[in-house]
Amino acid sequence: MQPLRIALAQVAPRLGDLDANLARHHELIAESRAGGAGLVVFPELGLTGYLLQDLAAEVAMRLDDPRLTSLAAATRDLSAVVSFVEESGDHRLFIAAALLEDGEVRHVHRKIHLPTYGLFDERRFFAAGGMIRAVPSRLGVGVGLAVCEDFWHLSTAQLLAMDGAQILVNVSSSPGRDLARTHEVGLGTAGSWRGLMRTYAQLTTSFVVFCNRVGVDESLSFWGGSEVIGPTGAPVFGAPMFDEGLFTVDVDLADVRRERIALPLLRDERPELVAREWRRLIAERAGLVADGTAEPGAAAGFDVAVER
Repeated sequence: MQPLRIALAQVAPRLGDLDANLARHHELIAESRAGGAGLVVFPELGLTGYLLQDLAAEVAMRLDDPRLTSLAAATRDLSAVVSFVEESGDHRLFIAAALLEDGEVRHVHRKIHLPTYGLFDERRFFAAGGMIRAVPSRLGVGVGLAVCEDFWHLSTAQLLAMDGAQILVNVSSSPGRDLARTHEVGLGTAGSWRGLMRTYAQLTTSFVVFCNRVGVDESLSFWGGSEVIGPTGAPVFGAPMFDEGLFTVDVDLADVRRERIALPLLRDERPELVAREWRRLIAERAGLVADGTAEPGAAAGFDVAVER
């Protein structure tokens, strides 16, 4: 395996200005190629800005939209991960991330988990994706895409790695929250993300690429801090917080092979057992079978006894 140069495009997209953001993506793809990068990664909704709300339909693109295919055409001898609002054939809107390679839209991931807690209200405007897949890449390894909240659910990284991904790419628009001097970097959000990235990299023995945006959308401020984590869980590179820029790092993809031979966690997983237990839990939650862990006298589909 050849070394890979990864470019992290930690940008501050202009809210709702698709044309300006497309132009910026073209510039940074060209700059990444000139700098010898094999993969350039942009943040969640880097083509549109995050806090779109009712603007989402105005900036949505079908996968055959000339603006998207033109961006894909710019990826000659390069891989790029970009994120935008996708409109499906039945006019649903998704937060999507696409792998563009050698002039084509190679793979599209629709955000699976849409947060509706705290300051988030994504399910009001977007539909949830229904598929998690890794995809072969021109890079010589499998690539798995996820969007922000997807990585706050344990199964996402594991499914991507079990499906063949050796590079897990998470694109994010994470706003800064929980300011406190007690946190490692003075920002609770950043500390939490760093813990997640290191854990997923080590447990899946994969490279994890995290690209988070910067800038402000109305009341939300985004903190950046994009990272690349190696398959041992050790950080390889960290971009500065709050600063816009194109940051590059060289990685050795052979590190995945070495780590997976030395620590064969994926080999020893038991997906058939996990699938069986999930089927049991789903049936219990639906009230189709008795819940073996419920209190005596509990109604079907409930963990505790119903008051009478």
